[in-house]
Amino acid sequence: MVRDASTTTGPTLATVAREAGVSVPTASKVVNGRQDVSPETRRRVNEALDRLGYVRRHRADATMAAPRLVDLVVHSLRSSWSGAILHGVEEAAHDAGLEVVVSAGLTRTRSGRPEHGWLDKLTARGSSGVLFNLAQLTPAQYVALDQHRIPFVMIDPVLEPPPGVVSVGAANWQGGVTATEHLLSLGHERIAVIGGHRRTICSGARVAGYRSALTAAGVLHRPEYLRLGDFDEAVAHRRMLELLDLPEPPTAVFVCSDKMALGVYEALALRGLRVPDDISVVGFDDLPEARWATPAVTTVRQPLSEMAATAVRLLVRLMAGEQPDSTRTELSTRLVRRASTAPPRGERG
Repeated sequence: MVRDASTTTGPTLATVAREAGVSVPTASKVVNGRQDVSPETRRRVNEALDRLGYVRRHRADATMAAPRLVDLVVHSLRSSWSGAILHGVEEAAHDAGLEVVVSAGLTRTRSGRPEHGWLDKLTARGSSGVLFNLAQLTPAQYVALDQHRIPFVMIDPVLEPPPGVVSVGAANWQGGVTATEHLLSLGHERIAVIGGHRRTICSGARVAGYRSALTAAGVLHRPEYLRLGDFDEAVAHRRMLELLDLPEPPTAVFVCSDKMALGVYEALALRGLRVPDDISVVGFDDLPEARWATPAVTTVRQPLSEMAATAVRLLVRLMAGEQPDSTRTELSTRLVRRASTAPPRGERG
């Protein structure tokens, strides 16, 4: 016997099946996210569900003893960044009674197309929702998530997500302002910036904050002081060498990630320069590596674990059929002062 998952006052599953021209078991497979249904059949059943106003009950309503399952897709399992995200997800998921399946890397092929069947695998194991960290989803993947009716939340999305997509991030623009204001307060005016990728929203916001702080202080922004390091340590190393080769090199540099700041440290050491005696450095993220470096890096802390926990709570609301007040949530950043910044050499007492 197929159990009808609708409310008592709404249309029955049998009504939906007749409307879509399929059997009741097939309609039930679509409702429960089974993978053994053709895309065309899934489309017809979903359209019938919408037309008739069929209300799906959550899987947890039918199986109260079984915790709900959510997927977390991270860009890598080998970074301290991902470790902080995992920590935040784990604690919030435990509080919400959720189990988490972790996948590393984006679920797409080298061509950029969605990996065949990746969403079918997700629905087959009964996932109620997905958290994407630093993901760059294709338009087809967004469409597939919508077609499968899988709620999801983006944690620090790489690119601006489509309208209506729920995301959590840090106040990157304000972080860029704070980093630059700190260097200005020490007396620096020749301040360079090493951003990440040109198209990423977090890097763009941090560089925009840097420019805004310079403008507010009446300091001219020099185009040659802007370099892009692709969030890569080796690339940032090369960009710092380029800055040092300028006729008038900077006395301070705002580096838009702690990982890149380590590459900057190596470039300065290669040229025999000391931090902060010869040049001041500010990073961004507040990863453990920033504390371990010598000297420890002054950096802008973005609350990674708190961002992840917030994303879990938003996902729980989406799984319950609720919509958040805003699709974009930004958590505050703050400057963590350590030993990598000091006044310019000529202004020290």
